[in-house]
Amino acid sequence: MTYPLLSGLMLFCLVSSITPGPNNLMLMAAGANFGVRRALPHAAGVVLGFTFMIIVIGLGAAQFFQKFPLAHTYLTVASVTYLLYLAYKIGTAAPKIDDPNGAGIPITFFQATAFQWVNPKAWTMALAAITVYTPQPTTSYYVVMVSLIFGAINLPSISMWLVLGVQMRRFLTTPARLRAFNWTMASLLVLSLYPILNIY
Repeated sequence: MTYPLLSGLMLFCLVSSITPGPNNLMLMAAGANFGVRRALPHAAGVVLGFTFMIIVIGLGAAQFFQKFPLAHTYLTVASVTYLLYLAYKIGTAAPKIDDPNGAGIPITFFQATAFQWVNPKAWTMALAAITVYTPQPTTSYYVVMVSLIFGAINLPSISMWLVLGVQMRRFLTTPARLRAFNWTMASLLVLSLYPILNIY
Protein backbone atom coordinates (compact mmCIF):
# COMPACT_ATOMS: atom_id res chain seq x y z
CA MET A 1 0.00 0.00 0.00
CA THR A 2 1.49 3.33 -1.08
CA TYR A 3 1.91 6.23 1.36
CA PRO A 4 -0.71 8.47 -0.33
CA LEU A 5 -3.23 5.61 -0.24
CA LEU A 6 -2.41 4.83 3.39
CA SER A 7 -2.63 8.46 4.50
CA GLY A 8 -5.91 8.86 2.61
CA LEU A 9 -7.30 5.75 4.28
CA MET A 10 -6.29 6.96 7.75
CA LEU A 11 -7.93 10.34 7.19
CA PHE A 12 -11.07 8.64 5.87
CA CYS A 13 -11.14 6.35 8.93
CA LEU A 14 -10.82 9.30 11.32
CA VAL A 15 -13.46 11.47 9.69
CA SER A 16 -15.99 8.67 9.21
CA SER A 17 -15.43 7.25 12.71
CA ILE A 18 -15.58 10.49 14.70
CA THR A 19 -18.52 12.18 12.97
CA PRO A 20 -22.09 11.68 14.24
CA GLY A 21 -23.78 8.44 13.25
CA PRO A 22 -25.92 5.71 14.80
CA ASN A 23 -23.02 4.08 16.69
CA ASN A 24 -21.70 7.33 18.15
CA LEU A 25 -25.11 8.68 19.12
CA MET A 26 -26.02 5.39 20.79
CA LEU A 27 -22.70 5.31 22.67
CA MET A 28 -23.21 8.87 23.86
CA ALA A 29 -26.63 7.93 25.17
CA ALA A 30 -25.18 4.79 26.78
CA GLY A 31 -22.47 6.81 28.52
CA ALA A 32 -25.02 9.27 29.87
CA ASN A 33 -27.42 6.58 31.05
CA PHE A 34 -25.09 3.82 32.27
CA GLY A 35 -21.55 5.17 32.67
CA VAL A 36 -18.31 3.93 31.13
CA ARG A 37 -18.04 0.55 32.85
CA ARG A 38 -21.49 -0.68 31.86
CA ALA A 39 -21.18 0.72 28.33
CA LEU A 40 -17.74 -0.78 27.60
CA PRO A 41 -19.16 -4.02 26.10
CA HIS A 42 -21.19 -1.83 23.73
CA ALA A 43 -18.07 0.06 22.61
CA ALA A 44 -16.05 -3.14 22.22
CA GLY A 45 -18.83 -4.68 20.13
CA VAL A 46 -18.83 -1.67 17.81
CA VAL A 47 -15.08 -1.79 17.18
CA LEU A 48 -14.67 -5.55 16.82
CA GLY A 49 -17.95 -6.00 14.98
CA PHE A 50 -17.12 -3.34 12.44
CA THR A 51 -13.56 -4.62 11.97
CA PHE A 52 -14.94 -8.09 11.25
CA MET A 53 -17.54 -6.59 8.95
CA ILE A 54 -14.86 -4.97 6.77
CA ILE A 55 -13.10 -8.33 6.43
CA VAL A 56 -16.29 -10.13 5.40
CA ILE A 57 -17.24 -7.42 2.91
CA GLY A 58 -13.73 -7.33 1.51
CA LEU A 59 -13.71 -11.08 1.00
CA GLY A 60 -16.94 -11.28 -0.96
CA ALA A 61 -20.03 -9.52 0.37
CA ALA A 62 -19.48 -6.48 -1.85
CA GLN A 63 -19.54 -8.68 -4.96
CA PHE A 64 -22.73 -10.34 -3.72
CA PHE A 65 -24.59 -7.02 -3.56
CA GLN A 66 -23.31 -6.09 -7.00
CA LYS A 67 -24.85 -9.30 -8.37
CA PHE A 68 -28.07 -8.99 -6.36
CA PRO A 69 -28.84 -5.27 -5.86
CA LEU A 70 -32.36 -6.08 -4.63
CA ALA A 71 -30.80 -7.76 -1.59
CA HIS A 72 -29.18 -4.44 -0.70
CA THR A 73 -32.57 -2.73 -0.87
CA TYR A 74 -34.09 -5.31 1.48
CA LEU A 75 -31.18 -4.85 3.87
CA THR A 76 -31.67 -1.08 3.82
CA VAL A 77 -35.36 -1.41 4.67
CA ALA A 78 -34.56 -3.79 7.54
CA SER A 79 -31.80 -1.48 8.76
CA VAL A 80 -34.01 1.61 8.81
CA THR A 81 -36.79 -0.27 10.58
CA TYR A 82 -34.41 -1.54 13.25
CA LEU A 83 -32.83 1.88 13.75
CA LEU A 84 -36.26 3.43 14.25
CA TYR A 85 -36.93 0.77 16.88
CA LEU A 86 -33.63 1.58 18.61
CA ALA A 87 -34.45 5.29 18.52
CA TYR A 88 -37.72 4.52 20.30
CA LYS A 89 -35.88 2.43 22.90
CA ILE A 90 -33.39 5.24 23.54
CA GLY A 91 -36.14 7.83 23.79
CA THR A 92 -38.14 5.82 26.31
CA ALA A 93 -35.15 4.68 28.40
CA ALA A 94 -35.19 6.31 31.82
CA PRO A 95 -32.87 4.70 34.40
CA LYS A 96 -33.05 6.07 37.91
CA ILE A 97 -30.83 9.09 38.37
CA ASP A 98 -29.70 8.10 41.87
CA ASP A 99 -29.05 4.45 40.99
CA PRO A 100 -26.41 3.79 38.29
CA ASN A 101 -27.33 0.10 38.29
CA GLY A 102 -31.04 0.74 38.26
CA ALA A 103 -33.60 0.35 35.51
CA GLY A 104 -32.44 0.04 31.96
CA ILE A 105 -30.19 -2.48 30.26
CA PRO A 106 -27.23 -1.34 28.15
CA ILE A 107 -26.57 -2.88 24.76
CA THR A 108 -24.44 -6.01 25.09
CA PHE A 109 -21.23 -6.86 23.22
CA PHE A 110 -22.99 -9.32 20.91
CA GLN A 111 -25.89 -6.95 20.23
CA ALA A 112 -23.47 -4.16 19.29
CA THR A 113 -21.51 -6.55 17.08
CA ALA A 114 -24.66 -7.71 15.28
CA PHE A 115 -25.91 -4.12 14.99
CA GLN A 116 -23.09 -3.27 12.58
CA TRP A 117 -24.80 -5.39 9.93
CA VAL A 118 -27.95 -3.25 10.02
CA ASN A 119 -26.15 0.08 10.42
CA PRO A 120 -26.35 1.99 7.11
CA LYS A 121 -23.36 4.19 7.96
CA ALA A 122 -21.24 1.14 8.80
CA TRP A 123 -22.08 -0.40 5.41
CA THR A 124 -21.16 2.82 3.62
CA MET A 125 -17.88 3.13 5.51
CA ALA A 126 -16.90 -0.51 4.98
CA LEU A 127 -17.75 -0.54 1.27
CA ALA A 128 -15.85 2.71 0.69
CA ALA A 129 -12.82 1.46 2.62
CA ILE A 130 -12.63 -1.68 0.49
CA THR A 131 -13.48 -0.26 -2.92
CA VAL A 132 -11.57 3.03 -2.68
CA TYR A 133 -8.61 2.41 -0.38
CA THR A 134 -7.71 -1.20 -1.07
CA PRO A 135 -5.03 -1.65 -3.76
CA GLN A 136 -6.18 -3.58 -6.81
CA PRO A 137 -6.26 -6.48 -7.25
CA THR A 138 -7.65 -6.81 -3.73
CA THR A 139 -6.11 -9.59 -1.65
CA SER A 140 -6.93 -10.92 1.79
CA TYR A 141 -3.73 -9.28 3.07
CA TYR A 142 -4.92 -5.80 2.06
CA VAL A 143 -8.43 -6.46 3.36
CA VAL A 144 -7.10 -7.43 6.80
CA MET A 145 -4.71 -4.47 6.81
CA VAL A 146 -7.52 -2.02 6.06
CA SER A 147 -9.74 -3.57 8.74
CA LEU A 148 -6.98 -3.35 11.39
CA ILE A 149 -6.22 0.28 10.54
CA PHE A 150 -9.91 1.11 10.73
CA GLY A 151 -10.25 -0.67 14.09
CA ALA A 152 -7.23 1.14 15.55
CA ILE A 153 -8.62 4.55 14.59
CA ASN A 154 -12.23 3.67 15.32
CA LEU A 155 -11.65 2.81 19.00
CA PRO A 156 -10.43 6.22 20.25
CA SER A 157 -12.89 8.00 17.96
CA ILE A 158 -16.01 6.33 19.33
CA SER A 159 -14.62 6.43 22.88
CA MET A 160 -14.78 10.22 22.73
CA TRP A 161 -18.55 10.00 22.29
CA LEU A 162 -18.86 7.59 25.19
CA VAL A 163 -16.83 9.89 27.45
CA LEU A 164 -18.86 12.89 26.27
CA GLY A 165 -22.01 11.10 27.31
CA VAL A 166 -20.52 10.34 30.74
CA GLN A 167 -19.54 13.99 31.18
CA MET A 168 -23.12 15.02 30.43
CA ARG A 169 -24.27 13.07 33.50
CA ARG A 170 -23.23 16.12 35.54
CA PHE A 171 -26.04 18.00 33.84
CA LEU A 172 -28.53 15.15 33.63
CA THR A 173 -29.31 15.20 37.33
CA THR A 174 -33.11 15.08 37.13
CA PRO A 175 -35.48 12.63 35.43
CA ALA A 176 -36.84 15.44 33.23
CA ARG A 177 -33.38 16.37 31.94
CA LEU A 178 -32.46 12.74 31.29
CA ARG A 179 -35.74 12.16 29.49
CA ALA A 180 -35.16 15.24 27.31
CA PHE A 181 -31.61 14.10 26.55
CA ASN A 182 -32.78 10.61 25.56
CA TRP A 183 -35.44 11.95 23.23
CA THR A 184 -32.91 14.36 21.71
CA MET A 185 -30.54 11.46 21.05
CA ALA A 186 -33.41 9.42 19.62
CA SER A 187 -34.35 12.29 17.28
CA LEU A 188 -30.73 12.70 16.13
CA LEU A 189 -30.53 8.97 15.47
CA VAL A 190 -33.58 9.23 13.22
CA LEU A 191 -32.07 12.28 11.47
CA SER A 192 -28.88 10.32 10.84
CA LEU A 193 -30.94 8.14 8.48
CA TYR A 194 -31.63 11.08 6.13
CA PRO A 195 -28.59 10.56 3.87
CA ILE A 196 -29.56 6.91 3.40
CA LEU A 197 -33.25 7.61 2.74
CA ASN A 198 -32.35 10.50 0.42
CA ILE A 199 -30.69 8.00 -1.93
CA TYR A 200 -34.03 6.36 -2.50
